[in-house]
Amino acid sequence: QVQLVETGGGLVQAGGSLRLSCAASIRTFSYYDMGWFRQAPGKEREFVAAITWSGGTSYYADSVKGRFTISRDNAKNTVYLQMNSLKPDDTAAYYCAARRSSGSYYNKNEYDYWGQGTQVTVSS
Repeated sequence: QVQLVETGGGLVQAGGSLRLSCAASIRTFSYYDMGWFRQAPGKEREFVAAITWSGGTSYYADSVKGRFTISRDNAKNTVYLQMNSLKPDDTAAYYCAARRSSGSYYNKNEYDYWGQGTQVTVSS
C-alpha cells in the first residue's frame, strides 16, 4: 500500500523560509513523478511544483517560480519543497502526490496517490 507523509509545515513570517518533506512508502519510488499541490480554505487545490522520476526536470506554477524549489532523493524515497520568500498568499495546506501517468504535470487528476497534507501559514 502506498503511503505519502508530509512534514515540515508551520507558521512563518512573510519573507521567511520553510522546507517541506514527503516520505513515500513506494517500493519503486524512482519510477514515479512527484508533485506538490496546495489548497487554501474555500479554494480549489492548485498545482505548485512537480519533478520527473529521474529528478531531471521540474515544473513550477508561475506564482512560486523563483521562490520555491522541488527536489528528490530516490535513495531516501523522499521529495522536498524548499520555500523561500514566503508570502501570506502562500498560506495553504500543502499536499504531495505521486503519479505514473504521462498526462499533464499540472493536472491534479493525473496523480495516483496523495498525502494527508501539512499546513503552512505565513503571517504578514
